[in-house]
Amino acid sequence: MGAVVSCITGVFRAIGSVLMAIVGGIGAILRAIIDGVVAVFDIIVGCLTCQGCGGRRRRRRAAV
Repeated sequence: MGAVVSCITGVFRAIGSVLMAIVGGIGAILRAIIDGVVAVFDIIVGCLTCQGCGGRRRRRRAAV
């Protein structure tokens, strides 16, 4: 009887792990989409406020 309960417990733990992995994957996908949208808006705002496009690749001259 104990082996059956142990087997059922293992099955439920496996199902729980699968569900958590699915939820984590969906969360990662949503976060990537939101980060992409934020980056696009950041570029648009940067262009509209005369900061130039591609703002993160600015080159600064070092004083030598």
